[in-house]
Amino acid sequence: MRLIIAIILPFLLFFTIGKPFQGIICLILQITLIGWIPAAIWAVYALSQYNTDKKIAAVHGGD
Repeated sequence: MRLIIAIILPFLLFFTIGKPFQGIICLILQITLIGWIPAAIWAVYALSQYNTDKKIAAVHGGD
């Protein structure tokens, strides 16, 4: 579900993963039609990093 949000409304993804400052910057980038594609790529990348961080935290939390 978050992947769809990252592509359609990239700025909203940052708010769902707890990064509101990056969400505002992404919204400014997304306002321009040309900036939509880099914003979507940035959001997908941020989502993959978020998922990786959650997996690492789960592994270290089990120690």
